[in-house]
Amino acid sequence: MRSIRLSLIMIILLPAMAAFAQEDAAHGEFWICPGAETAMFTYSGMAYGGGLAFGYSRGATVGLKASYLIDLDGLSTLEFTMLFRLYFIKSMHNSGPFVQLMGGPVFCSEKGDSFTIPAGFGTISAGLCLGWRIPLREKWFIELSARGGHPYLVGAGLSAGFRL
Repeated sequence: MRSIRLSLIMIILLPAMAAFAQEDAAHGEFWICPGAETAMFTYSGMAYGGGLAFGYSRGATVGLKASYLIDLDGLSTLEFTMLFRLYFIKSMHNSGPFVQLMGGPVFCSEKGDSFTIPAGFGTISAGLCLGWRIPLREKWFIELSARGGHPYLVGAGLSAGFRL
């Protein structure tokens, strides 16, 4: 039974390993990207704030993102997401248009209450993001993005970052 599970795992992972082995980029790169965001976490309006994302790119990108947003009614949102990004144009090596899957916990508090674990209320954040990375000089870039998902309906962001 154990060998069957191992065989199934290998069958699933082999295509992914082959895809990374065929990437044009010889070395991956780390990047860090602070930015401004807005998202519609309530029906009454948009929440505004900022976040910090960092990741590792080698054709595809994996990373983490933390965001803090607050709306005009006093609802504070703290969102932690893992991200997986694919660039549409492989020859541009980590720039140009991309699609990104995101998911992770989101914590909410009302009118100055503190965030508690376990959360008084909160949920899982999951969504799809479309964006464009525009390179500036050798190591710097800006990113524009739009996203949709749950528990937010829509969102947008503008970030500036650098590659290490």
